[in-house]
Amino acid sequence: MTKENNGFDKNLIRELALLLDETNLSEIELEQKDFRIRVARQLRIEASVPTYAAAAPVAAPVAAAAPVAAVAEVADPAKHPGVVPSPMVGTAYLSPEPGARPYIEVGERVNEGQTVLIVEAMKTMNQIPAPRSGVLKQVLVKDAQPVEYGEPLFIIE
Repeated sequence: MTKENNGFDKNLIRELALLLDETNLSEIELEQKDFRIRVARQLRIEASVPTYAAAAPVAAPVAAAAPVAAVAEVADPAKHPGVVPSPMVGTAYLSPEPGARPYIEVGERVNEGQTVLIVEAMKTMNQIPAPRSGVLKQVLVKDAQPVEYGEPLFIIE
């Protein structure tokens, strides 16, 4: 390890920055005893986020009154009682492989423990189970979208 006068290993920081790029993560944090380092970057996909957020309510409604409810849910889905947050940072995949049917679709019944999506983190595919049974009311992420810890993924009622 090559440490500068300030005690930080610049090679470690470079390796973590490369890992961010390889895994599409926005930040990595390491902690050992009294040493802690966090490397973060801004995602360059801001332009696509508003487009998706505006498109989500159009895809979800079934009845004429549904668009108003969907817009309210998207405005602050984290406060919805049926929200399913991401348990980790990574890339969310809605289906088991490209072109395959999604694990669940809006309007379908989901059982507690059923896989609802995959979050890839550091080249490991993590199956994310439904925390409760119910009906999928809304999907709040796109396929292959980077997600943060705690970011709302679904609404299950």
